[in-house]
Amino acid sequence: MTYNIHHGKGMDKQIDLHRTAKVIEKSDADIISLNEVDKHYSERNDYLDQSMWLAQQLNMYHAFSPSLTLTSKQTTTKRQYGNALLSRFPIVSEKSYLFNFIPGLIEGRSLLTATVEHNKKLFDINVTHLSLNPILHRKQINFIVNQLHKNSHPMIIMGDWNMKPGSRGWRKMTTEFHDVWDHAGNGTGFTYPSLRPKLRLDYLFVSPSFQVVDAEVISNLPHASDHLPLKATLLFSQ
Repeated sequence: MTYNIHHGKGMDKQIDLHRTAKVIEKSDADIISLNEVDKHYSERNDYLDQSMWLAQQLNMYHAFSPSLTLTSKQTTTKRQYGNALLSRFPIVSEKSYLFNFIPGLIEGRSLLTATVEHNKKLFDINVTHLSLNPILHRKQINFIVNQLHKNSHPMIIMGDWNMKPGSRGWRKMTTEFHDVWDHAGNGTGFTYPSLRPKLRLDYLFVSPSFQVVDAEVISNLPHASDHLPLKATLLFSQ
């Protein structure tokens, strides 16, 4: 499942990470991509490490990729904001790539790549949140595709892509990977905004070795974030 949690801030303007955890728990997903996650970031969530807190609440493994890091002379703790991964399966390795393609411009986007182990098989899980800027968006997708070519395991790539189906970026991804909604979704697949969705911004792509059994937008707790989660049921066949 992929879910932009908006640092736990719901459509009622309240930050409630217990509500975020409830959405994830009720989804019964095994692997969850998270966008807009705080790690000791600010007073808005009492400087909480949100991905660690969610992992502890849900009894999952977790990984984090900072897209933005702030430092202060007053503390050695880094204030970070970015992407995260929750997994019921062990995470055996993880790496973070900061997107910084234009010198002097740090927008705060990154790619988290992790390898999880399930039934003695390794899978590469990739989590990202792409730019609204068309030039940066294109550079980020090119980097992701080139990076994925270096991976040897079956792949899942997900997150908030800030693009529309049929766009140039979407076409580049779907030449090599399956868009789960195209294969098994029913309806528009809109995930944003959560109360009256009009756009499909959140995507889950998989390598051809996966069979997409089902895809659904989860809307039972729409007030929990400004995005709705997208969930897919996958079958792996060697």
